[in-house]
Amino acid sequence: MRDRLTDDGAMNDLRIRTAAPADLDAVLAFWKVAAEGTSISDDRDGVERLVARDPEALILAERGGELAGTVIAGFDGWRCHLYRLAVHPDHRRRGVGAALLTAAEERFVRLGGRRADAMVLDRNDLAHHTWRAAGYAPQPEWSRWVKPLES
Repeated sequence: MRDRLTDDGAMNDLRIRTAAPADLDAVLAFWKVAAEGTSISDDRDGVERLVARDPEALILAERGGELAGTVIAGFDGWRCHLYRLAVHPDHRRRGVGAALLTAAEERFVRLGGRRADAMVLDRNDLAHHTWRAAGYAPQPEWSRWVKPLES
């Protein structure tokens, strides 16, 4: 993904870019403030593996030089998966989430993806609005089954 600026109608332009290894500590700290829930892979090693394996998967939004949002747009060659859509509380309801989802979807189309799915916490009502506005809907006939691989 190329670094790009979007004119989102706000006072400052929003910069969308992929994360670099130097961004990872800031991203982890950001998720503690902006993301709902935690994951077993929310650590330096997990995020380093993600960026090493797929350097364009972790997409960042910056406004005024500050991290405003993130999304992970993972593609395994068959399916498109969205994780960690998080927007800093000070930047919510200003188009950051929508801009990140647009960038992720554009990435998926370039890679040949045909459908995107998203991990969204059932209790995160604020996020539900964002996902629905972007055209996503829950798929009630499916459940997520999980098995931790580390003890």
